[in-house]
Amino acid sequence: MSDPVSIEKALSAATEKLQRVSEAARLEAELLLARAIDTPRSFLFAHPEGDLDDDRWQRRDETLARRLAGEPMAYITGSKEFWSMELAVSPATLVPRPETELLVDIALRDIPRKAEWQILDLGTGSGAIALAIARERALCSITAVDISAEALSVARENANRNTIGNVEFLEGDWTAPVVGRKFRVVVSNPPYVCAGDKALDALRAEPLSALAAGEDGLEAITVLARDCPAIIEDDGVLLLEHGAEQKESVAELLMSYGWERIQCYDDYSGLPRVTSAHHYETT
Repeated sequence: MSDPVSIEKALSAATEKLQRVSEAARLEAELLLARAIDTPRSFLFAHPEGDLDDDRWQRRDETLARRLAGEPMAYITGSKEFWSMELAVSPATLVPRPETELLVDIALRDIPRKAEWQILDLGTGSGAIALAIARERALCSITAVDISAEALSVARENANRNTIGNVEFLEGDWTAPVVGRKFRVVVSNPPYVCAGDKALDALRAEPLSALAAGEDGLEAITVLARDCPAIIEDDGVLLLEHGAEQKESVAELLMSYGWERIQCYDDYSGLPRVTSAHHYETT
């Protein structure tokens, strides 16, 4: 590039390219350009005829290339909004999805506003679920577990960023770090994609261990159904996010491990997404 290009022309060119990877191509073009030239989006609207010099054009090209290669916008910008919180994300964590807010919503229906309960989030990743519940139920104590030290570092950063103090973070494999403890509510968005699912190709920038769960996509959910009864209070509730096609399989798994009052909830697209189940101590 030798002659400067205007902001509007740069946005139009980027929008055209992004249409093959994004349903919000214009918005992403604006976000990428604003990040590349270190300005708010409002600057782009106010100065559409402003020129991009060689350095700014190169930075724009670098960020655009990352997105066109399939890297999520959240990794490029370093953050993602979830439950009205701005959360840091990294390649060590999944990008929080809007449908996961349903899991938070259902959990909050079960937790009274003034409850002082012990609540557990297994596979916390960026901490999105744990922090959303902690913010809404400030008297509860939330424990967030993840096997990845890198993910927990991001989750702790998000707790600090959002000034949320009623969450503890523990490193370990599923329930192993909390053996001997009891929780009133256990929530999890575990891996649930089948290992051979072609959908993984579109998610290759995100951690595979947080997505794929064996040939049937049920390995992690099986572990949770089996192990959570030992760390849940009498009449405690387990809430699991899962694939839209896994409703019946998840219910059967839960029943096989003694869970009762099993109920599935549809997401905002009308697809079965979250299953709740209660467990009762035998006498």
